[in-house]
This record gives sequence, structure tokens and C-alpha cells, in this order.
Amino acid sequence: MSPTAQSPTASKKPRKLRILVAKPGLDGHDRGAKIIARALRDAGYEVIYTGLHQTPEMIVSAAIQEDVDAIGLSIMSGAHMTHFPAVLELLEKQGATDIRLFGGGIIPDEDIPELKKRGVAEIFTPGTPTTAVVDWIQKNLEGKR
Repeated sequence: MSPTAQSPTASKKPRKLRILVAKPGLDGHDRGAKIIARALRDAGYEVIYTGLHQTPEMIVSAAIQEDVDAIGLSIMSGAHMTHFPAVLELLEKQGATDIRLFGGGIIPDEDIPELKKRGVAEIFTPGTPTTAVVDWIQKNLEGKR
């Protein structure tokens, strides 16, 4: 066997978690999404940032094409009760319920239990340290692929 060839029994290094960070709707405030994307990248994850003004269809399509493990939505517009359920419904229609959905932004505390009941894995509100998001991903997404 050549020095560069791996034996069939050599253990494969597990791939990094892939996380898509998206800004749905007409919300033009993307500073928080960019901060989270950078924090996740710095923590060793592969991050795909879709940019502003994404539809739920665009987000789910990108998530499937990029073979991500999770989608993080950043919503500052107040449309969280529309966008989160729309993404979840599209993931289900595409047979991609293994992709976990989490998010953050301006989301009233009283809406968080309903979003979680519908299938959103976690919601992070303003002021949440980026380390808390990374810690949550480590505890809830790593090893559950």
C-alpha cells in the first residue's frame, strides 16, 4: 500500500457539523446573524450564511443542497410565528426532518413555548452570549447526526 493510501480499516475523522444561518423575510438587520455565523465558524463548525431576504423555500433548498445538520434563523421583524413554522413544514415535505431548526432575534417570551411545541429546537433571545449558542450546539447537535 502506498504511503498516501489509507487502509480500509483506518478510522475516518467525523465531518464537522454544517450549520446554515439565514435571515428570512424582509428583515434587513443582519449584524446578529453575522456574529453568530462567525462564532460558530470560530468554534470549528462549517457555516453557510445565506444573506438577507431569504424565503423559507430558499432556506430549505439551500439547507438540503448544502447537506446541513442544522438551520439557524435570525428574525428581528416580528414574523417568527410565520417563518419558523414555514421552514419546519418545508423540511417535513422534503423529508429532511433530521435537519434541526433553531434561531434567535426579537421573539417574545410568550411565543417561545409554542415555537418549541411546533418543533423549533431552541430559541436564543437578545443578549444571549455566543458561547451559550455554541454550548447548546455541542450538547444538542454533536453526536446526534
